[in-house]
Amino acid sequence: MPKAPPLGKLIFSPLSPIPVAAYRPIAIWHTQKRDSSHSPLGSPPTAPRKKITLDTLRSLHKKNEPITMITAHDFPSAHVADHAGMEMILVGDSLAMVALGMQDTSEVLLEEMILHCRSVSRATKAAFTIGDLPMGSYEIAPEQALESAIRVIKEGRVQGIKLEGGTEMAPSIQRITSAGIPVLGHVGLTPQRQNSLGGFRVQGKTTVGALKVLEDALSVQEAGAFAVVLEAVPAEIASLVTKKLGIPTIGIGAGNGCSGQVLVQVDMSGNFPPGRFLPRFVKQYGNVWGESMKAIQAYKTEVKGRAYPELEHTYSIPANELSEFQRLIEPQSA
Repeated sequence: MPKAPPLGKLIFSPLSPIPVAAYRPIAIWHTQKRDSSHSPLGSPPTAPRKKITLDTLRSLHKKNEPITMITAHDFPSAHVADHAGMEMILVGDSLAMVALGMQDTSEVLLEEMILHCRSVSRATKAAFTIGDLPMGSYEIAPEQALESAIRVIKEGRVQGIKLEGGTEMAPSIQRITSAGIPVLGHVGLTPQRQNSLGGFRVQGKTTVGALKVLEDALSVQEAGAFAVVLEAVPAEIASLVTKKLGIPTIGIGAGNGCSGQVLVQVDMSGNFPPGRFLPRFVKQYGNVWGESMKAIQAYKTEVKGRAYPELEHTYSIPANELSEFQRLIEPQSA
């Protein structure tokens, strides 16, 4: 049998006797010269790490090492989160407001969530990715919840799903997990149900309310969720609930007694205009909006003043070619 060609050698003849398995195309896209602005954004991390799995998350929980989680809604936000070393990346339905300009999370559709999940999954190489089930895609019955979860996993290419609700959602969580799909629960303040909760209000501030949070968290655990988000719960209650559970709790506005933390990336990175309301629990670690504003304003100023582009930003043409072009387009003297 003829030898397979070396890596990078291209065979153009479809009649070649070399077996199909021997064709070895060379990956040269990243070394090609590009004269277009349309170039891939992705690049390998400077410090590659192993893929985060459920076993990884369980190990962190067992060692009492906090689990880091952040939201992402597209390729760039997921790319930077993965490079920064996040262990979990959530494609949260908060993208309805921070990426799609909607008023609240109840507007976003399953198809839109799947599209954003696909974008995030393309960028994420190590972090464990979770896709939110949006309002209306899982509440009717466990079978509906499973069908939506399958779509998010199969079409969105994430590793698990998140859904809101406690005891009443346990049958749906059980149905989804029984199909082999990891589920992240979400109790306490559940934004999709803000209208029935009287708005975005802290949950568990009374004895009855705290017992309800614990009951919901235990139900979610019993149904098979691998972890549960505790949102807008007093720190003391969240800490006590965490100690009662055998699965990790991921806090957002629930104090540092949880097993991990999650924030919306747009909030914590400061990628929003001045004056925007931020919940009390958000710590702003950057000023992406301010830096972007400065860069864009500087660009506008230079374009208006013809300072950009400079010679270094332009392409050249051989002098003889330029002369010939000018000769051909200039009016001929009589």
